[in-house]
Amino acid sequence: MSSERPLMEEIPAFYRGYVQEAPGADVCEALVLAAEAVHAAFSAVPEARGDHRYAPGKWTVKEVLLHLIDAERVFAYRALRFARRDATPLPGFDEDTWVPAARASRRTLAGLLAEHRAVHAATLALFRSFEEEDLLQRGTANGNPISVRAIGWATAGHALHHVSVLRERYLG
Repeated sequence: MSSERPLMEEIPAFYRGYVQEAPGADVCEALVLAAEAVHAAFSAVPEARGDHRYAPGKWTVKEVLLHLIDAERVFAYRALRFARRDATPLPGFDEDTWVPAARASRRTLAGLLAEHRAVHAATLALFRSFEEEDLLQRGTANGNPISVRAIGWATAGHALHHVSVLRERYLG
């Protein structure tokens, strides 16, 4: 397991802030710390506030959490493909299309948190299975080259970004 953060050239510009935001000494620690922050923040939201949005046209609390679940699944899939030396360029995804299609309003916060735990456990198991040479593999996603370790760090930082938004705009 690499304790080193990815080099800037391993990270698409869009993800660099996420990687910098992620705490920890290695990618697995960063993933664990991010998941703990997600669960602490979203567990503090009463179920009755799950469909709250801080402004018209913004996502609800449940939509933000479901976005984190979807994004982590996509990021883990990309990491798996690249770690397995699959050089096929992978497409991006449009979260603004995915969020309404997921129908988060039909779900409970408790159910979404349970799903996040399950998805995150699978992501963590995947990253723990990688050896150094796997973490250094690179591929192309959404037209941008990225390394497996950068995907892990970005996954953690992306989650923390949304925790900050939740605290500042939904709960603040």
